[in-house]
Amino acid sequence: MISGLIHVARSSDPAAIECLADTLSALVAGVAAGLVGDAVIVTAEACPALETVAEGSGATLVVCPPGANPWGAGAKAARREWLLCLEPGDIPAEGWIRSLDRFVGTARPDIALGRMRRAHAALPDRIAARGERVVGARGPRAGDVVRRALLLAGLPFSPRLTVRMLSVRLDRA
Repeated sequence: MISGLIHVARSSDPAAIECLADTLSALVAGVAAGLVGDAVIVTAEACPALETVAEGSGATLVVCPPGANPWGAGAKAARREWLLCLEPGDIPAEGWIRSLDRFVGTARPDIALGRMRRAHAALPDRIAARGERVVGARGPRAGDVVRRALLLAGLPFSPRLTVRMLSVRLDRA
């Protein structure tokens, strides 16, 4: 099983709250399939709307201090070995449950990071992600499936992690 980590950078933006609800609803299929065990919402500042969404969905709300790594703060509250890192509005495309289940079920101990394709990402982010496939990743990005222990150990990853591309993509709500 995996935990879903959703980092909400702009918690006061009503559009971000709506996109968060879309992402959480997309994870429901993973819960029904037995893949997703829990969800953690990470933000720099709490707001009533975010607290309402977290309470209504059964997700854990984590407020991380300014300057702290949001993925690491979420990993502390997560309850599963593998973490799916997402942003509000990320919707896994069809086939994501099968692909992630196969990845976490067959990953050797030396494989610690799987990455979904994000065609909607900005060009510099896509170029950086492509470069990380060659030299390894120093930290997680939205769309990554990462072992919880590595996020708890702190960033940057040392040594760099080999990126295993997954056969699924993230769409936007």
